[in-house]
Amino acid sequence: MDFSLTLVIVIITCIVSIGAFNNHKIMSDLIFYGPAISQRNQWYRLITHGLIHADIPHLFFNMFALYSFGTAVEKVFDANCLFGNLGRLIFLILYISALAAASIPDLMKYKDSYHFQSLGASGAVSAVIFASIVVMPKVGVGIIFIPGVRIPGYIFGVLYLIISAYLDRRGDSNINHGAHLWGAIYGLLFTIALIYAMAQLDLIENFKQQLAADEPFIPAYCH
Repeated sequence: MDFSLTLVIVIITCIVSIGAFNNHKIMSDLIFYGPAISQRNQWYRLITHGLIHADIPHLFFNMFALYSFGTAVEKVFDANCLFGNLGRLIFLILYISALAAASIPDLMKYKDSYHFQSLGASGAVSAVIFASIVVMPKVGVGIIFIPGVRIPGYIFGVLYLIISAYLDRRGDSNINHGAHLWGAIYGLLFTIALIYAMAQLDLIENFKQQLAADEPFIPAYCH
């Protein structure tokens, strides 16, 4: 059985989240809270907020999505035409840096707000989903409330960005849609930039071949 970094992240996140459900100190020490970061230099909160969740459904949906897409992204990043032996390290960097990147807009907006807090791994999960879309644009994304219906990743990606941007502008929900949006954009740009800088994969040619194929596949060809 291959080592799964995604599974390790899921297990650690579940342990910390469940432990924090009934422990206010853990929750308050790890949650994203602007004044604690800007005034007390607790920069670790940009990452640790991804280890805690509001409740079981919040934790379940994030970890289910992370495991579903993360295991696939790990395998893709390990491909010889992408990052080879560095694949898992780059996946870990993507996940951790996405937690911070998705929170930067909130920090800029709420750095002195005593009323705004945020928690959950949604920003990093969005980054992982969009990393999978970059390399396997036809990967099917299921709709939770409509069993059996799957949308091609490249179509889902466009809809996801539009809907997240719209809901973030409305701002009438307890869900941090901004973190979803910025996490997705970060995952997209991170993956594209790293592939152009380090890999031997022609993204445009890969996109064409993926769309022409019946099923998404792990790239196995180089320039």
